[in-house]
Amino acid sequence: MKSLRIRRIRPGEHLGAGAVCLAAYEPFFTGAEDFYRERVGDVARRDAEAEVWVAVDGDEVLGCVTYCPPGSVWREISRDDEGEFRMLSVAPSARGRGVGMALARTCEERARSHGAVAMVLSSLAVMTAAHAVYARLGYERLPERDWSPAPDVHLIAFGKQLD
Repeated sequence: MKSLRIRRIRPGEHLGAGAVCLAAYEPFFTGAEDFYRERVGDVARRDAEAEVWVAVDGDEVLGCVTYCPPGSVWREISRDDEGEFRMLSVAPSARGRGVGMALARTCEERARSHGAVAMVLSSLAVMTAAHAVYARLGYERLPERDWSPAPDVHLIAFGKQLD
């Protein structure tokens, strides 16, 4: 990697970032009709209703994440004094380079700027590579906050106190 930079997404990058999200989530979709596929790929909507941040190397989008600021409709499990991020995605070709950690840290900084004292997120139980990233960042399981947004979809929760 030449120079990894984290910044807000630009309008011309929505489709490329959506492709990164879809590639990252592809192993977890249940089929072509999976209800979540459209939401994962619709980065423009998330950017309008939350904050989408990208990791770039030159003009190439290597990853993205949706930070859910206070009042965002994308918040799912966070309380008033917590930050939340969603759909952390890293291009398969960029995995293992610290992209996911850098994006998560950016969300933590955003949460602190909003006065949050903790960060929370939800994940599918099978997303073990993501769980390893969260563990390295100090996140712990919050089983009491696990939930199901749809039949046959069980999400597990993670959280971390912010400094």
